[in-house]
Amino acid sequence: MRMLINVAETVVADALRGMAAAHPELVVDVANRVIVRRDAPVAGKVALLSGGGSGHEPLHGGFVGPGMLDAACPGEVFTSPVPDQMVRAATAVDAGRGVLFVVKNYTGDVLNFRMAAELAEDEGVQVASVLVDDDVAVRDSTFTAGRRGTGATLFVEKIAGAAAEEGMPLERVEAVARKVVASSRSLGVALSACSTPAKGGPTFDLPPGELELGVGIHGEPGRERRAMMTSHEIADFAVDAILEDLRPWLPVLVLVNGMGATPLLELYGFGAEVHRVLDERGVTVARTLVGNYVTSLDMAGCSVTLCQVDEELLRLWDAPVATAGLRWGR
Repeated sequence: MRMLINVAETVVADALRGMAAAHPELVVDVANRVIVRRDAPVAGKVALLSGGGSGHEPLHGGFVGPGMLDAACPGEVFTSPVPDQMVRAATAVDAGRGVLFVVKNYTGDVLNFRMAAELAEDEGVQVASVLVDDDVAVRDSTFTAGRRGTGATLFVEKIAGAAAEEGMPLERVEAVARKVVASSRSLGVALSACSTPAKGGPTFDLPPGELELGVGIHGEPGRERRAMMTSHEIADFAVDAILEDLRPWLPVLVLVNGMGATPLLELYGFGAEVHRVLDERGVTVARTLVGNYVTSLDMAGCSVTLCQVDEELLRLWDAPVATAGLRWGR
């Protein structure tokens, strides 16, 4: 096993200690696994809270800060956080205007966030939830009923976060988040399997010279396996699969997302191919983001997410943000 760790059992705690040292603008509770922006609760503002298994960094802890999340709850690697974490985070960031839970569609996350919402409301916190289910690859998978939640989570957290920063009420922030989910679709491609610290080796078998089209962010199987394809061919497949489901009539945000082990040299080249396909299909691109944002440990590969945007959603996307993983306009 070649990993930059001490022991598998302390990987998440060690990472949180490092995050605390690198980002004094955050309050990182290592023992209770809660990350909050240091100025929380922010008076007059709806709070956004998300979380999920570790191993997808910078999602979610790297998106805590002005313009995005108020708090994040990291679970163990590829394991949902528990309700107690979420309740602790919700009470820490609630300024009396309510809290929006952003939940990726994985069974553990859905059940635990639902229980946390009930417990938080028992403590006087008003909670709304939005479920992110953007992956077009499969309808049901190892960890889900329905489509998986993947790259669109970034769009939801950024755009709804900007809406909350503007002072919109909870029901409006929730509506904006749901609009982003409805307008977003994703598809991922794996060139190699990821390795978890606990296992110390690949979590699934992907023979040399093959790739997985439609892979999930935990290595869940996708639509099919094929012999290795060129960037040009992969872009054709991924974008066409998304457009079969989305069919945008407005300009789109494009996320070309690395899975963790693919260098930017390759991601930018793939991004050029994505732009080519969209141009050929008559789809206008409003903004493009390229990089590692919703990762899967050391998996080589990428995902494409498209979100069609009207003037309001584009304005909220462009609004200032200051987090460890995403930063502009401040």
